[in-house]
Amino acid sequence: MQTVTVDIINDKAMKLLQDLELLQLIRVRREKALTSVNWAKQYKGAMSKQSQTEIDSQLNELRSGWE
Repeated sequence: MQTVTVDIINDKAMKLLQDLELLQLIRVRREKALTSVNWAKQYKGAMSKQSQTEIDSQLNELRSGWE
């Protein structure tokens, strides 16, 4: 079995795919529509308020731990 992604640009093509599915030659999987994610709302408050210098120093500490 192989998986192929197809962009449907004409309704007739979708009808053909449905007919092929009825003949049990293919299986059509419909992807959920991509929804835009409000990243600011999702991660609001995830980080504590810190100054840029504090964040930079923490990042440098973490990076030096790998060396």
